[in-house]
Amino acid sequence: MNIKYENTAGTFYPKSKDELDTFLFFLLNKNTPDSEYKTRAIIVPHAGYIFSGFVAAKCYQYIDKSVKNIFIFAPSHYARIFGCVKSDYNEFNTPLGKISVNNDILRELDIEKNNQAFEKEHSIEVQLPFIKKILPNAQIIPILYGCEDYQNITKIIDKYWNNKENAFIISSDLSHFYPAKETEKIDSYTANLIENNEIRNFEAEMACGAVGICAIMNFAKEKGYSLIRTKLTNSSESTGDTSRAVGYGGWILYEGLKGEYIKNYHNEFVLKLCQKSIEGGLHLGNSLPEKYPDVFNESGATFVTLEKNGNLRGCIGSIIAHRSIFKDIIKNAHSAAFSDPRFTPITIDELDDIEISVSILSKPQKIDFSTEKELLDKLTPKKDGLIIRDGNYQAVYLPDVWELLPDKSEFLNSLKQKAGLPKNYFSESFEAFKFYTTKI
Repeated sequence: MNIKYENTAGTFYPKSKDELDTFLFFLLNKNTPDSEYKTRAIIVPHAGYIFSGFVAAKCYQYIDKSVKNIFIFAPSHYARIFGCVKSDYNEFNTPLGKISVNNDILRELDIEKNNQAFEKEHSIEVQLPFIKKILPNAQIIPILYGCEDYQNITKIIDKYWNNKENAFIISSDLSHFYPAKETEKIDSYTANLIENNEIRNFEAEMACGAVGICAIMNFAKEKGYSLIRTKLTNSSESTGDTSRAVGYGGWILYEGLKGEYIKNYHNEFVLKLCQKSIEGGLHLGNSLPEKYPDVFNESGATFVTLEKNGNLRGCIGSIIAHRSIFKDIIKNAHSAAFSDPRFTPITIDELDDIEISVSILSKPQKIDFSTEKELLDKLTPKKDGLIIRDGNYQAVYLPDVWELLPDKSEFLNSLKQKAGLPKNYFSESFEAFKFYTTKI
């Protein structure tokens, strides 16, 4: 039996079985999930537990407990390797017990064996106590990478994804050794790239596991899935040292749009947030929540619509994400109630009669076309929201407008008029973008 024994126990995490079990119990109970969603892919940090264990603990609790095999993709910090490598260990030891390796799956992977690369590596080892605690009978498929094309890892994930017994862990810290304020700025930018699947601008310096992160981003983009933030922080939060911090973040893979996730798991919170914002504008108190799910710290664009007795009473929103979803909802709810130029501000007497709805927009995608007919052919009624733009002229229709204007030509012509253009207007500089919405 070929066993890989731990080498960071006592430094990255407690060496004693009882002490480790107690610490994990503390981390897991202190950092409970924000929703009941169960995933099969997460991005988690791999630093010492006192620094990043609370981020990892939250992420691990989202993993589907029925999985039997866990792929771990982690960067090599000590061995210089090219591509991905595997080992021929049968088991990895932890203070909580041994974890079996699924060598049947490893033999299917056309990657080199390199046991030496695993000897000192912590990026895989620190994940194992969490796995043993939460999924005690699961087997692991540990994979280290060095200089590697992220698309090769995406191919592995894609190959094994359809088997519901498989889960995937992307092991990575974020920026390293900047002052805490710089760390926050850099990691916020990195998080925005992750949450919008923007691989093109992702740099290796943003995360030690950049290759693995880009691989799961690429997979999510291909499938139409979303990476949902669970926590974003840095080491200064636990050490108090703001001169030299390391960033940590946690994300779960959601099989759908971010807006759908929010609707399915935080519907009530969104509507209450609008209500609190409007009540604040009416001087009825301003009791906005200080703590809320981290997904609302992601950047996002929303529209808030107010109706009274079935009639529009205000509607204001953002086309492009330029602030957190939390702030966007608050600002748009207040503006819809008090700053829509088409209506007088709502009053306290109307408050009980106001019905609130929130549309969460996906990222707009540019439509390529050379004629108006080609543009119309690429529109899907009742599904697509549409933004048109030409110079300083711009207008947007949410998908809800299809209910009033079901004909494609009427829909587009009306939107042109809203932008201040003639119905028959068309030019070479005319641009159009479509998006989807999730309505709460």
